[in-house]
Amino acid sequence: MEINTLNQLIQLRRHLHQHPEISGEEVETAAAVVAFFDDLPYTRIETEVGGTGVLVTFDSGKPGKSLLFRAELDGLPIQEEGELAYKSVHEGKGHQCGHDGHAAMLAGVGAWLSENPLSSGKVHLLFQPAEENGQGAQAVMNDERFKTLAFDEVYALHNLPGYPLGQIVVKDHSFTAAVNSVIIKITGKTAHAAEPENGLNPSLAIAEILSGLQALQHNHPQSADFRLVTPVHVTMGSRDYGISAGDAEIHLTLRSWTNEGLAELEQSVIRLAAEVCKKHHLGLEHEFLAHFYANENDADCVNAVRRAAESAQLNVSEQSFPFKWGEDFGIITSRFKGCMFGLGSGENQPALHHPDYDFPDELIPVGVAIFTALIENQLK
Repeated sequence: MEINTLNQLIQLRRHLHQHPEISGEEVETAAAVVAFFDDLPYTRIETEVGGTGVLVTFDSGKPGKSLLFRAELDGLPIQEEGELAYKSVHEGKGHQCGHDGHAAMLAGVGAWLSENPLSSGKVHLLFQPAEENGQGAQAVMNDERFKTLAFDEVYALHNLPGYPLGQIVVKDHSFTAAVNSVIIKITGKTAHAAEPENGLNPSLAIAEILSGLQALQHNHPQSADFRLVTPVHVTMGSRDYGISAGDAEIHLTLRSWTNEGLAELEQSVIRLAAEVCKKHHLGLEHEFLAHFYANENDADCVNAVRRAAESAQLNVSEQSFPFKWGEDFGIITSRFKGCMFGLGSGENQPALHHPDYDFPDELIPVGVAIFTALIENQLK
């Protein structure tokens, strides 16, 4: 990669890092991406895709595969620590997941495509909004302009702290977990705190549900039957010491290696809550939110990533079991053949979502190299 181009990509990455926008608010982030392409030749650019997304297309005009590559635009509601020269200027918002770096990599692929015109097929670069809340990929899929497109293969990567810098991490089948969040809403009846027997206090039901959830778990990542239920928030009643509580909420995240496994776990959780609430004569409602599909990798596409890594002279690590976190690229791989893979961002790099995390600029050319190798190999 030319020094001038790399410097431009580093500038873009640091600009995005300094001006993070959280899910659904990525207006200026998208504008910065569009501005990067202002002086580059491309076939078509679509803005406001699925909200604030940007889709850049390079079309050779000749028959061949249609490939999609995706990066994310959104930051996190996290206060950044440290004193970087390009530290976030927005209080309580930061790029602690590396989406600034992912976007810079994909912009670099666009720069490469402008200098290396395709001889066949098409390449689409998707800068996707709202990955962190699990809504962005679905919104893009629902966009009428996106619905008209068909892709032979789709690819995305995520940087991985704790792995050697520049190492490609691949896995057959599921790469990331299927994840959903649920709110269990319990309705009882308030009473005077001196006479709780005259009301319906949900405290025992909460205890039984939380205890019962333990039996639904199988927190062994090496197992194909991995299931994880994590209580994240519980509320009951109010801070009025003369009132026996009459309502409660239990917030959980649920995880499994497959979409089918997650659906079964969801049913088991709701069945448990319903049985307990019926026993205690309590009302029950539930609400699912922030659903992430498992990234089910296609075998041919995983092999394509392995070959591309070899072409780019990059080291490959085979992951033995999926990553527990959710990634909404899974909704795209549920429709198109594809692969999500990892890119090591350093063994001593702070973990994702930590307040002192910063994407390493030296990883940008590595990301560009693996994506461009995929393009060269798959469009031969």
